[in-house]
Amino acid sequence: MQDQPTGLKFTEQAKAIILEHLSNENFGVSELAEAMHMSRSNLLRKCKKHTALSASQFIRKTRLEEAMELLKESELTVSEVSYQVGFGSSSYFIKCFRELYGYPPGEVGKGTTELLSTSKEIVHQPSSLKKNKWLLMAGIPIFFGVIYFFYSRGNTEDSQIPLISEVEKSIAVLPFKNESNDASNLYFVNGLMEASLGNLQKIEDLRVISRTSVEKYRNTQQNIGEIAKELNVSYVVEGSGQKMGNQVLLNIQLIDATTDSRIWGEQYTHELEDIFALQNEVAKKIADAIKAKVTPLEIARIDKKPTENLVAYDYFLQAQEQVSKSSKAGLEAAIPLYKKALEEDSQFALAYANLAIAYFYLDQHKREKQYTEQINNNADKALLYDSKLTESLIAKALYYQHTGDYRLAVPHLQKALEYNPNSSSVVQLLSALYSGYIPNTGKYLENALKGIQLDIAANDSIAKSYIYLNLSNALAQSGFIEEALEFANLSLQQNPANEYTPYLKAYIQYAQHKDLEKTLTSIKRELMKDTMRLDLLQETAKLYYFQRKYDSAYHYYKRFHEFRVTNGLKIYPHEDIKISWVYKEMGQEAEAKKLFESYAAYCERDESIYQPASMAVKLVYEGQLDKAIEQYKKFATKDHFQYWIILFMRLDPVMDSLTSHPEYEQVLQEIENCFWDNHDDLKETLEEQELL
Repeated sequence: MQDQPTGLKFTEQAKAIILEHLSNENFGVSELAEAMHMSRSNLLRKCKKHTALSASQFIRKTRLEEAMELLKESELTVSEVSYQVGFGSSSYFIKCFRELYGYPPGEVGKGTTELLSTSKEIVHQPSSLKKNKWLLMAGIPIFFGVIYFFYSRGNTEDSQIPLISEVEKSIAVLPFKNESNDASNLYFVNGLMEASLGNLQKIEDLRVISRTSVEKYRNTQQNIGEIAKELNVSYVVEGSGQKMGNQVLLNIQLIDATTDSRIWGEQYTHELEDIFALQNEVAKKIADAIKAKVTPLEIARIDKKPTENLVAYDYFLQAQEQVSKSSKAGLEAAIPLYKKALEEDSQFALAYANLAIAYFYLDQHKREKQYTEQINNNADKALLYDSKLTESLIAKALYYQHTGDYRLAVPHLQKALEYNPNSSSVVQLLSALYSGYIPNTGKYLENALKGIQLDIAANDSIAKSYIYLNLSNALAQSGFIEEALEFANLSLQQNPANEYTPYLKAYIQYAQHKDLEKTLTSIKRELMKDTMRLDLLQETAKLYYFQRKYDSAYHYYKRFHEFRVTNGLKIYPHEDIKISWVYKEMGQEAEAKKLFESYAAYCERDESIYQPASMAVKLVYEGQLDKAIEQYKKFATKDHFQYWIILFMRLDPVMDSLTSHPEYEQVLQEIENCFWDNHDDLKETLEEQELL
């Protein structure tokens, strides 16, 4: 029997290994290379040669081929198959499947032909209340973590924002006008707008701009072309409505922004009891007019009424109007209205979910939490009565965030994104989790880019400034430095008083010019504006530390450390090793020992991908160089760590004694290679998803 050709042997062996780890979403290029006993670069070359695909494309294609077999031969749902073949996001799985096979996975297998024949490719329906401004704030990471571990093009006009793909089927639903003489009916008209927006957001084939982004145009004098250009959309929906007794009057039109022409419009007069049917019909007509592909599963989710009780729905809409005020008083006013809605309908999942969310945001910044039980109980009831409702899943995810069980929040958010691919709330929450709580720079950037596509025009310049800041931070962490600088400049353009952007920008510019003294000057300039900003105190000290100017470093570290101790703050524990080193250099042996012990304890409890690197620094400090090298070898196998690590690792004085180790250069080079391989793979993936 003849031997197989080398290329065939390679592909069969690689496929077998991928299938062996099929359900592990973290099994990627690095893991495949290790399993095949070859370097990452060698794997990349072989993949390109024998399959004409990149390694990540080959892995993804293998997963999708197995998914097709599972869909044909099993009774598993699309979501279940998605996770079995290693896709962490069902919506991304559906997108990739459609690109490979030309149709969505829901159309594979028994029963789909009949379902398709009855529903065609029309559209969907309600979910009401979508994103609120207070939910947006969850997507802005606390900037004390912007340089999470430091061991651990000029200005651009808004209309030319980079990195935002042109999407043909992109749409914005502008705030509806209240035509009623009774201003108190505004909440009802806003509810109609929210429902129309919510229905369209559930269609994966569309990109639908968030409520936050369109709210600024409520009383605008701008024309449709100007609005569409700012929002980067092809279509705009305008509407007006009023509630007269038991009747609802709605006037709505869809405008093609490229030609400024109306392509569909209609006037409706419906009985109040038909409100949900009206909302469904509007969404279907809009989707049909722009030829959006709508799957049977999307239709089924849309056609589910939020409640049969119109009194409950009215209370719910009143609560939503209070929440939209984005204030503590608004949240407090909304809670009794949600409760009244639940008195009318005890199975109203949407009301339970939003009640839980309101309690979460009331508790968010409190040291002593008051509403943990209320958040959990209402989130569980929301899931009990509608486990596929986006808001139910968000509510449970926020409960886990509330209790610090961040990893348990992720599956709920991923599931929510499957049911509502355009939910900017979910994308922002994922972005915040991956920026710090569950550090993964690749997923952080992916979600930050998705978020800015959905929230391209925030309600005010301050909010927009923070959105750009968040994206700049995500880009910098993954090594996209030029792009990061563009968004830092945009952030300052929107709000020159943003106190965190200059901090980040100083380090972005360091990545370009590698000038520590220039970076130190920029950071100290910001510190002079507020001399008790703890983040800038320790950054100033750190930059002196990197320069081996220990007396200056001690001056700033002492102020930082004493304030931290006096006020019982447990922030920046990863910096204690540097502070310990400086205190030791200044002859403060007792305090240096305490700080080292604090750092050692931090290393023991650290469960992040950075733990081996943290432990390596500790071991070098102790003089255990061989063990430190082993920890760095372990860290070199980690994916999607921050760019700041490779920028500053060689500058750390603690590392000086390790430089003479025979494996030092090789190990550090492996860490750097790993980062840039991740960077290249990420760039390819984001380009495939049309995010870069």
